Amino acid sequence: MTDNAALDSFRSELKGWLNQNFPKSLTGKAMLYMGFDHNVPMEGDALRWRQALAERGYGAPTWPKDYGGAGLTATEARVLGEEIAAAGAFNPIPLLTGMGTTMVGPTVLEYGTEEQKKKHLPPIARGEVRWCLGLSEPNAGSDLASLATRAVDKGDYWEVNGQKIWTSGADISQWCGALVRTDSNAAKRDGLSFLLFTMDQSGVTTKPIRLIAGASPFCETFFNDARGDKTDLLGPMNEGWTVVKRLLQHERQSQTGASPIASTGATLSQLAKQYVGVNERGELNDPDLRLRLASHLMDSRTHSFTLQRIAAEARGNPKVTAAASILKNSATNVAQTRAELTLEIMGHQGLGWEGTTYSAEEIEAVRSWLSGKAMSIYGGSFEVQNNIISKNILGLPETTQKG
Repeated sequence: MTDNAALDSFRSELKGWLNQNFPKSLTGKAMLYMGFDHNVPMEGDALRWRQALAERGYGAPTWPKDYGGAGLTATEARVLGEEIAAAGAFNPIPLLTGMGTTMVGPTVLEYGTEEQKKKHLPPIARGEVRWCLGLSEPNAGSDLASLATRAVDKGDYWEVNGQKIWTSGADISQWCGALVRTDSNAAKRDGLSFLLFTMDQSGVTTKPIRLIAGASPFCETFFNDARGDKTDLLGPMNEGWTVVKRLLQHERQSQTGASPIASTGATLSQLAKQYVGVNERGELNDPDLRLRLASHLMDSRTHSFTLQRIAAEARGNPKVTAAASILKNSATNVAQTRAELTLEIMGHQGLGWEGTTYSAEEIEAVRSWLSGKAMSIYGGSFEVQNNIISKNILGLPETTQKG
């Protein structure tokens, strides 16, 4: 474990680096660049900030340096996140890459060949390529193993045909990782493989799905003789179910804090001072809001400590566990509470949908609040996660006796 003196030195060095490199013009802009509309152009100061993070490997801080990361320990990565938040800064790379840093990258690190790691990981860590995932299908949602999308071996490439749905960011992604059927004669889960392929090809078509929040990250995705390189099959052939279980664990863990609405209360307090105002002692004018912000901060810190504990327990034992379900539900509670508090703090300015009387950040807050409601469902619903926790952690029976 990193000793305290070294960690203090690292923290001090980070403070100085952030002070020199984070553009002050981006202060308070996290919601704009990391909110519901993840396709805001990265230009000017925003682009320079992304490049500065990438040069240090901070886009994927715990990844090895050979693959574009910073080689930080989990503790050092936590300190990095804390100092970025304390500086009023943000790290846009995880969301710029779609499912890249949070799901695809960690899975490639675990199951990929050396060739696959060198090919795919550095561009993700630099925030230069966006990934989507082809999992659910119109007739294969909760029963994912019944999927029908097929990949046929054509000698030097895989030919993919089928349809996926709820594919986040498919219309703006350059790459896709998809669960496909490679053996139609095997049992449902035994005939699946996980294939990586480019979205920029004639065999791939996307159709955005409009949601209540306005802009939507979700798409229908159609594959008509799409191609995937033979070298981009991730993990052994017909063992894609094992790969995707691990990938989904990374998804649940990624929903613990990648979004600004799931971060600590630091920027929320700054927002409250801006909209609500402070008294002569520098305290928020609304004492009830002060208490609820403090309660939210405690819940956020508790979640962070739980994440650290589970990460420490999992170190050296990366098998799929039910712990990710605890983190997913905890993060959902924290994120949704933060979204509610954000709109309350903004008051009538937190009701904007469009128009010049509302700032881009205010409009984004409303859309993030609406889209955040889906956190109770996507990635495995709240109830499904509770079932996993009750069965695999608490040891409760799967069914109860009637009467």
